Amino acid sequence: MGKRIYNILFHLHTVSGIVISAALYVIFFAGSFSFFRDEIVNWERDHTVQHPGEISLDLDATIDSLKLTHDLYGREISIAQVYNERRVNVNVGASADSLASEEAKKPEFFYLDTKSFDRQEYYSSYTLGEFLYRLHFFAQIPYPAGYYLSGFVAFFFLFALITGLIVHWDKIIKNFYLFRPWEKLKTVWTDAHTTLGLIGFPFQLVYAVTGAFFMLNLLLVAPSVYVLYDGDSDKLYDELGFKHPAFPLQYEKLEKEVSINKFISQTKTRWKSLNVSHVIIHNYGDKNMHVTVEGRADHSEKFLGVGEVSYHAETGDIVNLKDEINESSYLEGTKLALYQLHFADYGGLWIRIVSFVLGLVSCFVILSGVLIWLVARDRKDVPEKQKRFNQRVAWIYLAICLSMYPVTAFAFIVVKMFGIVGSANMYSLYFITWLLVTVFFVVKKSNSFTNRYSLISGSILGFLVPVANGIKTSNWPWITFVNQQYDILLVDLLWIGLSSCTLYAVYCMSSYKQTKVAA
Repeated sequence: MGKRIYNILFHLHTVSGIVISAALYVIFFAGSFSFFRDEIVNWERDHTVQHPGEISLDLDATIDSLKLTHDLYGREISIAQVYNERRVNVNVGASADSLASEEAKKPEFFYLDTKSFDRQEYYSSYTLGEFLYRLHFFAQIPYPAGYYLSGFVAFFFLFALITGLIVHWDKIIKNFYLFRPWEKLKTVWTDAHTTLGLIGFPFQLVYAVTGAFFMLNLLLVAPSVYVLYDGDSDKLYDELGFKHPAFPLQYEKLEKEVSINKFISQTKTRWKSLNVSHVIIHNYGDKNMHVTVEGRADHSEKFLGVGEVSYHAETGDIVNLKDEINESSYLEGTKLALYQLHFADYGGLWIRIVSFVLGLVSCFVILSGVLIWLVARDRKDVPEKQKRFNQRVAWIYLAICLSMYPVTAFAFIVVKMFGIVGSANMYSLYFITWLLVTVFFVVKKSNSFTNRYSLISGSILGFLVPVANGIKTSNWPWITFVNQQYDILLVDLLWIGLSSCTLYAVYCMSSYKQTKVAA
């Protein structure tokens, strides 16, 4: 590679990395916790899920209870187990009957607890787990700006990864085994950045590609709608496999009682490994009533696989069959692969733990890149004004990023101790605390202070997370282990392990500093 091309790629790698560094750190830090979104939600609510990924509900009894409060004739009722929670999503659509009451023409969405049968609205039951999950793609910023921002960050991150690989290609093997902790600061950060960047490269590449795909697909779909489908978005989504079958209302009431549970049993008989996660009742109470049952193959049996069957409710005949379990199509396989790779839900708990660790390693790679940029510009030939500007940029970047650790641990404690729920309360708790801690670190004007005390405070608060849970609910780790409440136990152990690692990192930094002083 010529020197000119090398310099161009090197500067492109540096500039693209610096521009997106703070936003990328937020994505990876919040995204790491998002691997355990469901466990965090169950930890907050003190719930345990017995059958993950599957609707654990008597749907016949559920429909009977809905009849007491709703006029269901002609309406589409969707019941879905989207997350591994004790609650299911219930969406009651507007009635297709033109003579229906005004009340029946109003759609309604709510969560239904599968044990207590309590109903909850989305914003009033908003959790910290949901907050962190949505933070990793900036959903708190009004739609679609936040989605597009995270998508473009992922896209430019992909650009930074490729240019970084090209720039370091000649020395990639030699430098991988090279670590010089007693050399000058730039050398230490460079060695750590190169080594950990190479270790996490496949992981980061997957998330750069899938993240950009999920967040920017609207920009890709919009031109296709008008160029290929004459503005008919429904036809496009139907061909992409995102829509379920639709059935017209016959305007004649169904006389016989129909069991939804029976159709679920029939579907599970067809595919032994199927976890039923979505049931749709079309045109409830009408002669043309249909029931669609959808689910995914258990990951222990098959990596990719979706099964969907639509039954005519009165006759029990199958009118639509989608068998992506025995023979998956290219389109469906690609969609599922992207989703499962991004959410790391294909290999059980250990894959998510490894992904969590690699996500935090990526955070370190991002920060080390910023510090390399700062130290590399602390030269005699750089004007003093430019040096001060570079230092302010680094103070702000590190304060925003590193403060997330203690703020997140603090949010866990407050949420558990005071039972805080609701989107407005969660926003206030997290963002105001984050702002105050960031301002404090920026005012201190010391990267070493920010690094040291964010890790110390985060470690201490992290150790207090399981303590807060034990005090509030009496669910101490040894009790949740005996009671097989593994969702709750996992979150407590996660914080104990993370806090132990960061506290050990502080100890190593102190030892390193003492050694440098002695030398």
